[in-house]
Amino acid sequence: MSQPPPAEDLLDTPRGTDDEPPAARARPGWQRWLRRLLPVAVILLALLTIRDRVPGPDEIWPVLTGGDLTWLGIALAAEWVSLSMFARQQVRLLRGVGTAVSLRSALAVTYSRSAIASSLPAGSALSAAFGYQSYRRWGADRDSATAVVLLSNLSTFAALALLYLAGFLIVLLSSPATAAQTHPAAAALTLATATSIAALAVRRRIRHRTGATRTSGNCAARAADRTRALADGDRPVTRLRHRLARLGEQLANVVAVSTTIPARDRLGALGYAAANWAADLACLAAVAQAFQLPLDLLQLGTIYVVVQLVRQIPISPGGLGVIEASLLTALTTAGADEVTATAVVIGYRLLSCWLIIPVGLTTWAFLRRATPAPLAAT
Repeated sequence: MSQPPPAEDLLDTPRGTDDEPPAARARPGWQRWLRRLLPVAVILLALLTIRDRVPGPDEIWPVLTGGDLTWLGIALAAEWVSLSMFARQQVRLLRGVGTAVSLRSALAVTYSRSAIASSLPAGSALSAAFGYQSYRRWGADRDSATAVVLLSNLSTFAALALLYLAGFLIVLLSSPATAAQTHPAAAALTLATATSIAALAVRRRIRHRTGATRTSGNCAARAADRTRALADGDRPVTRLRHRLARLGEQLANVVAVSTTIPARDRLGALGYAAANWAADLACLAAVAQAFQLPLDLLQLGTIYVVVQLVRQIPISPGGLGVIEASLLTALTTAGADEVTATAVVIGYRLLSCWLIIPVGLTTWAFLRRATPAPLAAT
């Protein structure tokens, strides 16, 4: 499943390079070495953490070869649906900013971005850059392309949170007394979130007619204030102030663009993001069924959400090492034996990550060769 890139990398577009991809500026040598060595250290630490939990090849091989091929085929189909939902999310958001693109093109970029994020150092930033470039070549301007990637991230994170809340809400409604007593904090959070969502819905309905105009006016006012400050000689005296001012101005422009996207397209993007997570969870559940993992769907869903929350920390490419260690530890802690849990982790990661890497990188190579020169600055 495609990994959302850090928001800072999306906004960090150098001035005067309207068609260059968002990328981090040059960093001191020690920072570059830290970015390279940190993923390696994390992967080694993850391997050390699970070394006592991983069975030998003679134990795991019979389980892997004895998996139910029907359920593994369902898992493969579910992962394809997951990536398809992410591609449809991009199509929906691009349509919202007035850019038409085919689902086939969006799927090619989705596979490429997933492979880049999962295999290359600083993969999230490179994935963001490639997505941004693709949107620009499809006709989106700089602010619209950035808005699409940022809104895609927000939809993805919101959908993951909603997936967790929906699962716990099912538990809460099925046995409220037990759930409230066993997980009081989660029950309180669920009720507070439901109340907040209802309040926001009412507020949005009241301010529907004036919200976009007010936001656009505020963005324009902030840009005008910055222009006057620079004209008066009130220039930033530190690199931090300059960077924050520039990011603030770019973010204001992105927010202004975002408010022009119809609500049906934003809600559609959120729906596709939720379907993306649900299909990826279905892939894990089908793999678990193929190897007869002794956990029910509720336990598996809880483990899945926790592991995906850990995955959002961009320490290693695609969560390599971190996801495997977290998932294996969680499965064995929940009651699965080490051999079956290891088979499930291998099967799930093979279908959701490892097989996608060669396919996506091959697609990326073809797209780079077939892509015309960047558009002229507008």
